[in-house]
Amino acid sequence: MSSSLFRTKRVEQSILDTEEPEHALKKSLSALDLTVFGVGVIIGTGIFVLTGTVAKNNAGPAVALAFVAAGVACALAALCYAEFASTVPVAGSAYTFSYASLGELPAWIIGWDLVLEFALGTAVVAVGWSGYIQSLMDNAGWEMPAGLGSREGADAFGFDILAAVLVLVLTAVLVVGMKLSARITSLVVAIKVTVVLVVIIAGAFLIEGDNYDPFIPKQVPVEAGESLQAPLIQLMFGWAPSNFGVMGIFTAASVVFFAFIGFDVVATAAEETKNPQRDMPRGILGSLLICTTLYVAVSIVVTGMQHYSRLSVDAPLADAFKATGHPWYAGFISFGAAVGLTTVCMILLLGQTRVFFAMSRDGLLPRFFSHVHPKFKTPHRPTILLGVVIAILAGFTPLTELAALVNIGTLFAFVVVAIGVIILRRTRPDLHRSFRTPWVPVIPILSVCASLWLMINLPAETWVRFAIWMAAGFFVYFLYGRSHSRLGRHAETTVGEVTKPPKGDTA
Repeated sequence: MSSSLFRTKRVEQSILDTEEPEHALKKSLSALDLTVFGVGVIIGTGIFVLTGTVAKNNAGPAVALAFVAAGVACALAALCYAEFASTVPVAGSAYTFSYASLGELPAWIIGWDLVLEFALGTAVVAVGWSGYIQSLMDNAGWEMPAGLGSREGADAFGFDILAAVLVLVLTAVLVVGMKLSARITSLVVAIKVTVVLVVIIAGAFLIEGDNYDPFIPKQVPVEAGESLQAPLIQLMFGWAPSNFGVMGIFTAASVVFFAFIGFDVVATAAEETKNPQRDMPRGILGSLLICTTLYVAVSIVVTGMQHYSRLSVDAPLADAFKATGHPWYAGFISFGAAVGLTTVCMILLLGQTRVFFAMSRDGLLPRFFSHVHPKFKTPHRPTILLGVVIAILAGFTPLTELAALVNIGTLFAFVVVAIGVIILRRTRPDLHRSFRTPWVPVIPILSVCASLWLMINLPAETWVRFAIWMAAGFFVYFLYGRSHSRLGRHAETTVGEVTKPPKGDTA
């Protein structure tokens, strides 16, 4: 039984499955498209909100160094993703990579994890987008009818119609085709990046050097009651998280990591890329480099415009411009945030549908969802199903506390992919790798350590909820996935234990 749980799917078979006419996705994306997707999903509320939060509470002006630290942790993971995505150019990202290196059960676990990550991420972003739109409507003198506005912080029954409609519209766009999605994303990303550049350039003329003093504020230890995970960190590393000081920078890095979530979604589009061996590494690493540079520049500007102790937590960039006598920029930034969240929502939804599609094509989920649209060549069935479910989720649920699950799910995927690179190098050294992660196993090991470090900094409640979701995943796998796995049935047929085609494989 244990051998069947860790049976691996050969890379050649994964690639061969993508050539089946009824289950083949259309190849239409270039390196530029992938880079735009990456920038589109990474730049979201993080750059507009988290900068003020961590500067005021954890790192002061040194928040720029926190972004660098988080960016380095992501870069280590990105190097591992780039090797896998170029070697195994198949939809599913970390799920597919795990199936080729770690085995079926680990692949199921990471796939189940990604479904949760992308679903909650899409819903949370949709709710955030709704909040920005309603803020802009209020400024224009328009007001949403009672019960149809944002559910954030609300106790009364209601339905966030804007969040739900956004998800449904983006679902329709994804069904029509990836090229249309890429064009819309390119337009929105251009607007979003323009807003960020305006903030950087305009804010640079408003910087006052005294606001950088001190650049790294004096360290203040975190009380045990303020951080449920503090005792664990102290036990493992000999010191507890802190506010400010050098260690405060690392504490801040675990917070601003939220701002980087999404670059791994680029890997889910590997199967729809024209030249994945060349373009996947460029798209993954290029988007991460661009966004890290913009994050560092924005954090330097905003902490130079206003002293970190006076930065607002809810809208630090907009309020910093207000404080310096330039209120017009506040509305401009809110507009950019609202527009930018559109692409974040769409690309997270894209990532989830591709993982779901890959799992169904392998038989771990119903094969009904593995058929592509005869005209658009997109996985329309899982896209429509998940789009409707997430629209309902975004409409009824505030999701504030569940947002942290998105973070832990991403970091867990990083750990699995890094380990997979090491294993596949040893088990399949013969594979052609157009991009090779440098200094293996050093880089993957550093990636695992960095991801685990950031995971440890997450609240204990997040770990409990994550464990519950994983337990549910084990139940589904042993109830359905294991017995319907195409890989398992193929193995049984090979040794003569099954004499007829697996049920459902001709669907």
